[in-house]
Amino acid sequence: MSNLTLGGDAFAAYETVGGGQGASPRGPGPSGRQLHMTNTRATDPEVLEHRLPVRLVRFALRPDTGGSGIHRGGDGLVREVELLAPATAALLATRRDAGAPGLDGGGEGAPGDDAIRCGGTWQVWEGDPVALQPGDRVRVGTPGGGGWGRLP
Repeated sequence: MSNLTLGGDAFAAYETVGGGQGASPRGPGPSGRQLHMTNTRATDPEVLEHRLPVRLVRFALRPDTGGSGIHRGGDGLVREVELLAPATAALLATRRDAGAPGLDGGGEGAPGDDAIRCGGTWQVWEGDPVALQPGDRVRVGTPGGGGWGRLP
């Protein structure tokens, strides 16, 4: 799970950002999916930018983050948001120290990789609440899924 919150004087947002699903004996894991929370999805860019003082800079797959194996794990996502008004951001997330394990000899998926850009400088972000100003950015890189099966 990757849960991003943003809030300012006149707005609040809570988003779950999908990731890579683990592979199985039946096939590779899907990439960029909402997996472990029902009835949620990423907010459409047009809706996000219309309702909140933010700009969606990037929303894409995180290449090569799924674990190796006979069947690869799915790739995670990257979602980068630029603030257009002062706000506080926080992240509740898992799989940041280590990626999802593979099964039956499959490789581990890549762990999440999150950062904030304050004053033009990117820094690793552990998800603790942080005050941001217009022009600052939040980047959430979600984990990839574990692979299945040892490669010969």
